[in-house]
Amino acid sequence: MSNESRSSHLTAGSELGKALQSCKSSFFFAGFFSLFVNLLLLVPSIYMLAVYDRVLASSSESTLLMLTLIVVFLFLVMGGLEWIRSQILITTSTRLDQLLGERVFNSIFQLALSSGGKTASAQPLSDLLQLRQFMTGNGLFAFFDAPWLPIYLALMFLFHFWFGVTAVVSAFVLIGLAIWNEVATRADLNQANKETLEANQLTQSNLRNVEAIEVMGMLPHMRQRWQQKQLSVIALQAQASAKGGLITALSKTFRMTVQSLVLGLGAYLAIHKQISPGLVISGSILLGRALAPLDLMIASWRGFQAARQSYGRLNSLLAQIPNRQTPMTLPAPKGEIRLDNVSIAPAGVQHPILKSISLVIDPGMLVGLIGPSASGKSTLARAILGIYLPVTGSVRLDGTEIHHWDRAQLSTYVGYLPQDVELLDGTISENIARFGEIDPEKVVAAAQAAGIHEMVQHLSDGYQTRLAGNGQLLSVGQRQRVGIARALYGEPKLIVLDEPNSNLDQAGEAALMVTLANLKKNGASVVIITHRPNILNLTDKIAMLVNGQLAFYGARDEALAKLFPPTQAPKPPAPAKPISPSLGLTVNTSTRN
Repeated sequence: MSNESRSSHLTAGSELGKALQSCKSSFFFAGFFSLFVNLLLLVPSIYMLAVYDRVLASSSESTLLMLTLIVVFLFLVMGGLEWIRSQILITTSTRLDQLLGERVFNSIFQLALSSGGKTASAQPLSDLLQLRQFMTGNGLFAFFDAPWLPIYLALMFLFHFWFGVTAVVSAFVLIGLAIWNEVATRADLNQANKETLEANQLTQSNLRNVEAIEVMGMLPHMRQRWQQKQLSVIALQAQASAKGGLITALSKTFRMTVQSLVLGLGAYLAIHKQISPGLVISGSILLGRALAPLDLMIASWRGFQAARQSYGRLNSLLAQIPNRQTPMTLPAPKGEIRLDNVSIAPAGVQHPILKSISLVIDPGMLVGLIGPSASGKSTLARAILGIYLPVTGSVRLDGTEIHHWDRAQLSTYVGYLPQDVELLDGTISENIARFGEIDPEKVVAAAQAAGIHEMVQHLSDGYQTRLAGNGQLLSVGQRQRVGIARALYGEPKLIVLDEPNSNLDQAGEAALMVTLANLKKNGASVVIITHRPNILNLTDKIAMLVNGQLAFYGARDEALAKLFPPTQAPKPPAPAKPISPSLGLTVNTSTRN
């Protein structure tokens, strides 16, 4: 990230900056308590000064007792203030999570949607956690304590001029070491973080394709690629750690050395009667206290850099994905879809996948969407659902642009079966009910509409059967049918099914035919993408895409006459008869096309 972009990210006008601004009262109180903590940190120096110059000179045990009791009390007060300060920052970090957690979570999904899942990553959540951890760590305390350095230096000059000079020189040396630490490690750590993100994305991709990798023996090659990334990360981190470790060691050695030298300087001044013996010890303690924040900043610089990078990435994400305002609630749609001159280019794609698509789907119509592979069928489905925003043109549902609908409201009227069905960790009933409040009647109605009620009944725990790992308990066809039930939950007005019969056997496809016929009777608008022509007999209209353009859109009979010769026209499936009541399966005795 360039310095210019980084500085733009650290502006208070950004969304993340405003969230931190809303917590400024907490930072103010943390700084206010830091005032008293740093004042009380002067107590050890004052105590040593009083013991050496007063108690030893007067040999007064009562004075020593009273001074000791006062010091112990002040240390207890300081410990309490330190605890309060830490609790304030913990509360602030929690509030920051409350302000941004939901926003960051939603932004991850919006970014994944806009890119078709290509940039899906949970890294922003880790960035938010990194920021919160830095806010509650010791590194941030160093920044609260560092402004007291001039006061400590002034006190050193009050002790003696040469004490002050030594303290100023030592402070500049430590500041120089801090700058050196930043310059020496920044590039390596930035590159290491970039390599780590790439390695994590590679691993996520491999895990999604674990079966193919195992069966086709690709695991050694994938592991080798991951190891190359990992070795690069380790090398960069080791290089940065070596530099940072050297600077930290130099910082610690210098601070301990200069504290000891101050003792020698104090002894020399005391021999020449320029300071009292008490100032010899007090000066060394005070110098150590003055330099401690700088030393801590150097030691925690890596955490500060990580927090700064997390801050920058979060700012970039929130700027890239603006916070959507909740639109006004609209009346329940009837299901009319109108596309006017729509062109679609998903994120990262230079040229539009869909070009100048115009069509109208009337309420209650069943439209078959066909075309060669990579012709843009799934992209069109996502555009109809409002997942992809048009580059040109508009997609309207009942006259309102699809992205103007409140997504939470719209989801109750829309059903979607993606080409790659993913069931989420949870029960079958939770998956069908879309993980909202479960209405048993609606869950059963959706299962019956999808033809899986009997199948679910014969599972060990019925609708409470827990699915994990994308529902590996079920076969691919069963998962697809559960996905269909999820799409039908709540009797939506607009349903888009992308290859709903791609993994179905004859029984499943027969059940799908019944489902589609019932949807037509209930007046739902249905768009079905398919490569199997026999299902087209149930459609009202057929749309054909070729190279991202609408090659044909018209009535079913006209389309079938043009697309298929009369002798090859798809035949409606023969009536299905049950062959396994225990599993709710049916078989189609006709020859499949």
